[in-house]
Amino acid sequence: MFFKEVNEIDLGETTIANIFIDIFMPMANGLYVKVYLLGYRQACDPNSNPKFDNNSIAKNLNIPLSDVIEAWKFWENKNIIKMHKNEGLDDFNYSIEFLDLKRFYMDNMHINTKSIKSNSDSIVSASENPSIRKMFTTINKIVGRYLDPGEKINILEIMNKYNMDPDMIVCAYEYVKDKHGSSRPVKYIESILRGWYDSNLFTPQDVKDSFVIRSERYMMYKTIFNELGFYRSPSKPEERIMDSWFDKYNMDIEVILSACSRAKNTSNPSISYINGIIEKWKKSDVKTLDDIKRLDDEFKKKSEEKKQVFKNTKSSEPAVKTRFHNINQTFTKYTPEELEKMLQESQKNKFK
Repeated sequence: MFFKEVNEIDLGETTIANIFIDIFMPMANGLYVKVYLLGYRQACDPNSNPKFDNNSIAKNLNIPLSDVIEAWKFWENKNIIKMHKNEGLDDFNYSIEFLDLKRFYMDNMHINTKSIKSNSDSIVSASENPSIRKMFTTINKIVGRYLDPGEKINILEIMNKYNMDPDMIVCAYEYVKDKHGSSRPVKYIESILRGWYDSNLFTPQDVKDSFVIRSERYMMYKTIFNELGFYRSPSKPEERIMDSWFDKYNMDIEVILSACSRAKNTSNPSISYINGIIEKWKKSDVKTLDDIKRLDDEFKKKSEEKKQVFKNTKSSEPAVKTRFHNINQTFTKYTPEELEKMLQESQKNKFK
């Protein structure tokens, strides 16, 4: 419970919008908040010293002037102040314009006052949960900056939409940082989480195990493509076909490679061609190399039996007599001497 003592003595007050306290203050470090409040106090006090500037803030807080300027750049990046460079050569000489926070949200976020209060309340309420607060702090470190209020709201919505724990959100940010080396928008993070959700990955350990499986599967793809002499990465449809060999048909890699070795003898080997071989083997209950040998032996035996049947059929057919047979039979009626005499008589008649 919090309450305020009533005192009639007026020493001056500075009124600040709850939007700053609820949304912007949690995203900044203490120094930046001090600089903002001290500058805002001067902007709201009509009797403030006109000579009070950034140097004055630096002396007041006992910090370097460069830190004050960094604080203003931070708040300008959040679109709640504007820095105006004053004339002169001094690179630190800026005037600070404090923007109306309520108008900024209504003009730029396109939401009404009730929505603003609702969103800020949801962030404050969620941050009371230690795991949520730790999640936001960890994400700040991963992306190298403080999350915007809109980003926090989107993250909370994603958690509710996919029923994800804070650890999964952090896992997604770490995965994107490791993969791309830099942060990505919340929408991209959501696409990663949606993919994990669709793949029934609900814990960081599930994700880790999935990465191991995918890594092993990638090596399987590479082994198959090397066997075929393909020097490229498989397409998504090819991956789906190869996945069916492992996941649907439970084929060993040795069996698959044996199918690949047979496909290499074709003019245009392809994954689809190998898939036809494997589907045929699956129907024949092939699971090992011994099963392939059994199937080959059966095929060879049937082929030999067909050849033998064909040979026997040919030998049992009656011989067909041709003119050659008649000629041969005619000549076999005479002795060699008789044939020689007939030939001489024939030659004599030609030269008469």
